[in-house]
Amino acid sequence: MFQEQLLEKLKTELPQGTSLNEAVASALDISYDAAHRRTSGKSKFSLKESVILAKYYDLSLDRLFENTKDDIIAVEKTKPIDNEDQLKAYFDNSFQSLQPLLNQSKSRILYSAKDIPLFYTLESNLLSRFKIFVWLKLLDSTMATKGFESFSLKIATLQSAKALGSLYQNLNTTEIWDVTTVNSTLKQIHFYNEAGHIDNSTALQLCKDLKQLVFSISEKVNPSNEQYLFYYNELLLMNNNVLVSTPLQKSLFVPFTILSYYKTSDKITCQEAEAFLKKQLQSSKLLNTAGEKEKLSFFNKIYAKIDALYQLTEASQVLDFE
Repeated sequence: MFQEQLLEKLKTELPQGTSLNEAVASALDISYDAAHRRTSGKSKFSLKESVILAKYYDLSLDRLFENTKDDIIAVEKTKPIDNEDQLKAYFDNSFQSLQPLLNQSKSRILYSAKDIPLFYTLESNLLSRFKIFVWLKLLDSTMATKGFESFSLKIATLQSAKALGSLYQNLNTTEIWDVTTVNSTLKQIHFYNEAGHIDNSTALQLCKDLKQLVFSISEKVNPSNEQYLFYYNELLLMNNNVLVSTPLQKSLFVPFTILSYYKTSDKITCQEAEAFLKKQLQSSKLLNTAGEKEKLSFFNKIYAKIDALYQLTEASQVLDFE
């Protein structure tokens, strides 16, 4: 009975044209004949095989025997982050979760960017080090009194961060921004400068680095770049939701703390999320094709925000009465 229900559920999740035998053989790494014996009921799945099959295709075993409502779904949650080692584990686990999806041909990631997408700040530069500093300041109680100048990361943590960031390169990407997308990073620079955790010269350099990052993003926004689509939405608030679509499945990543997220590949949920994100796109402006004037207007508004913080920091440096 269980095996029949598992196979019936699997059939509904498979893309059109994929046979049940192929799906089982691929997931369990067994021959086509061995898979056929299981799908025909001649052989039974072991408990281990059932778990492997369910994890491979993101099926919820605990729901197979339940008549649950459509508004209840199973999600995967990232582990809590309280220190640098757990942050490294977060980078590693996120990489392992995303890589199989993004390595598939014709995969695409749709990012509703309330903040600058995480992947852009996972390099070995000053801005990336500052962002990791901020995350750990907020998550690790032992970092409460530590300043940025004395902050250092383990090489292994940097390598894990860069590996995760590298997944975003050469990828089919759609991003939805507003001019407020840079606000949180600007607030962080200003706050930690005012609190004395970063000095003025570092704050000024962070502003320069942030402006350079935004400029490098703007360079990708052009009519010939179909791999990277950049939308401007001034009406709706973004939420940092990420939808990864592949020919075989979709996965939705929903943030619930600073870095942690829920992940689900529930078919109906992902379809609903995709429908909503498409509505966002319809009320947004595709800057790739909007014309140079529209593109410059958007990015100049962001540059103006960064310049304003730079000038404020520079003025406070000149007017330092202490």
